[in-house]
Amino acid sequence: MVDDARLKALRDRYANASGGTIHDPEFARVAAGQFSGERRKWPFADPATLLGAEFRPDAAAQGFAGLDVALVGVPMDLGVTNRAGARLGPRAVRAIERIGPFEHVLRRAPMQTLRVADVGDIPLSSRYSLEACHADIEAFTRSVVAAGVVPLSVGGDHSISYSILRAVGETRPVGMVHIDAHADTSGPYEGSKFHHGGPFRNAVLDGVLDPERTIQIGIRGGAEYLWEFSYESGMTVIHAEEFAAMGPEAVIAKARAVVGDGPVYVSFDVDSLDPAFAPGTGTPEVGGLTTREALQVLRGLAGLDVVGADVVEVAPQYDHTSNTAHAAAQVLFTELCLVDIARERARG
Repeated sequence: MVDDARLKALRDRYANASGGTIHDPEFARVAAGQFSGERRKWPFADPATLLGAEFRPDAAAQGFAGLDVALVGVPMDLGVTNRAGARLGPRAVRAIERIGPFEHVLRRAPMQTLRVADVGDIPLSSRYSLEACHADIEAFTRSVVAAGVVPLSVGGDHSISYSILRAVGETRPVGMVHIDAHADTSGPYEGSKFHHGGPFRNAVLDGVLDPERTIQIGIRGGAEYLWEFSYESGMTVIHAEEFAAMGPEAVIAKARAVVGDGPVYVSFDVDSLDPAFAPGTGTPEVGGLTTREALQVLRGLAGLDVVGADVVEVAPQYDHTSNTAHAAAQVLFTELCLVDIARERARG
């Protein structure tokens, strides 16, 4: 039965209020950055950018001045071993509307506390040379890191993570939380070490990734025989079947124990998700994580010293629903929240 007194109180407070009238202090702070009177910016207005951030393609020329985080597109898929198309991933993720501004589990509105911009796509000098592309990716990311800015990158195939790690881990090796269907620690093929099946072997051998502070989550599929390097080097591998048996909370606890308190890179391949949730990728593997499980794991990393992150392998032409790109955009936003929490913690 309706409580008349409560209904009257609700009518007095809300009947003539606008959509931007928010009374809860936490929610009001978020709303203040979104509303002008009762109006909000239309999510489908203006050219699309990563997470709806300010577009600053001139940021590199200005030394990334005034930024805490650079959202970077890396439209390169010359390293794929199966279906091509991840070169269109950054464009597909930019097209996704209505991500944020509030992360309801982590209680963050990162765009209001961090200085964030979409700095455009890394200028690649050759559409034909995989080696040249990797040199360009490394040089660009090194300039981001040198400016004290955190790079969050959208690929592109997973080979891009190798060159990003060479920049992020240049002064000291980093740990890594790697969420993927594939371990990506195989050797060179057909004259190339830069393919998307081997970035993390290369990063360990180059001394920029600490394998004993690396955990790989969601691993599965028929290529297990290629990944002995993960075990030999001391990485912690949690297969998709083990994930299901352990449950997300135990996996989170294991991840936090493995990476510890040092600097951490987060690498997310959308093929970690079951193809039912993310069909738009080059090497799908059935039996994967749900989007809810993946987000739960990422949120469980809150408080770690996240110094960079990526989301890769979105190939939109294989997904007529755009769900894969939507999942990738939400992952990117969650990674941004992790950086926000890390920065806040560093400030004390």
